[in-house]
Amino acid sequence: MADLKKLAEEIVGLTLLEAQELKTILKDEYGIEPAAGGAVMMAGPAGDAGGAAAEEQTEFDVILKSAGASKINVIKEVRGITGLGLKEAKDLVEAGGKAVKEQVSKEEAEEIKGKLEAAGAEVELK
Repeated sequence: MADLKKLAEEIVGLTLLEAQELKTILKDEYGIEPAAGGAVMMAGPAGDAGGAAAEEQTEFDVILKSAGASKINVIKEVRGITGLGLKEAKDLVEAGGKAVKEQVSKEEAEEIKGKLEAAGAEVELK
């Protein structure tokens, strides 16, 4: 039982990028996909779960604040995420402060944010 508790503590202590990598490994190697909202529901404290769930935001906008130093990599990621053409993606990246994706789930928003930050962008979730 102590091993399971240790595993649970390690999972809770993962950074966002580590959690994303774990999700990818579970999906690709074992065919396991987390249920939508499952991690969010488990993350809240047990005593206040009802109040927190009522106030929790369910849809997020992924806002690209700036492209950073590696604008080309950010443009590539934006194209992959949005399906935009090269010119449209370039315009979106250069404009700054624009939404890359709107009204997406928390999990998808975190995934997109991770990809864009890995490419060098500065991203905000609203």
